[in-house]
Amino acid sequence: MDSTKELFTTGEFADLCGVQKQTLFHYDDIGLLKPEYRCKNNYRYYSIQQLEVFIVIDMLKEIGMSLAEIKKTLQSKTSKNAIELLSEKEKVVKMKIKKMQRTQKLIQNQKKQIEEALRLNFDQFTIEEMGTERYILSENILNLTHKDIMKAIMSFFKNLKQEGLSFDNGGALIRQEQVEARDYLNYSNFYIRTEQLDLATTLIKKAGKYVVGYHQGSYMKIHETYEKIKDYLDNKGYHVCGDSFEEWLYFMEGISLNIVDNYVTKVMIKVEEK
Repeated sequence: MDSTKELFTTGEFADLCGVQKQTLFHYDDIGLLKPEYRCKNNYRYYSIQQLEVFIVIDMLKEIGMSLAEIKKTLQSKTSKNAIELLSEKEKVVKMKIKKMQRTQKLIQNQKKQIEEALRLNFDQFTIEEMGTERYILSENILNLTHKDIMKAIMSFFKNLKQEGLSFDNGGALIRQEQVEARDYLNYSNFYIRTEQLDLATTLIKKAGKYVVGYHQGSYMKIHETYEKIKDYLDNKGYHVCGDSFEEWLYFMEGISLNIVDNYVTKVMIKVEEK
């Protein structure tokens, strides 16, 4: 009786698994997946049951386990050892999933910002009713030097990353006192919107009417937009009654080789009728 009749040759088994024969040769050499039967002419033969073993090996590779770790898992003398090793890998997978979800959120936000920027009319201002929002704030940066502000930015986003926070959008806060004093570059804090609000200082953005405008280009010229906003408010019979929230968009329309020209700042200032 031919003992290989119900078995697969190396080529057949490789096709079944979707790999090259050399992969199976390597697994055999390192003792990870040895053939069910090896005949006198040294030909390897695999059983259908070994397909399940290959699937497990492939799955463990996908979660980042080395072949040595996989071999150790499959050859564990007790189920407890295997469970402990797999539990550690499960933690790694969860961390990777969380990181990928943050990356996906950032991509979605960038796409949303570009789409919003493409619809903008930079010469138009509006007064809009806005709901309550909550923000995570950075340390206070009021009156800091430019270099210290840059350090604060890096520290803020580094901490967010370490905490594993996902967020919608970021911006900078200018207190009402600075707006009224025309001190438009003197920010008090950076902020992000997020659902995870238990890990940092938070601020509630009050519901109400906000004047909304957009500034394109360097923040060094943003005072021009603020002055236009104030003229607009005077004509509409409104005045500033709260802080200014600036959020950054990126306008990828190739209008200039100067990357600064492609930045758009959304300005939102709480206002009320005179």
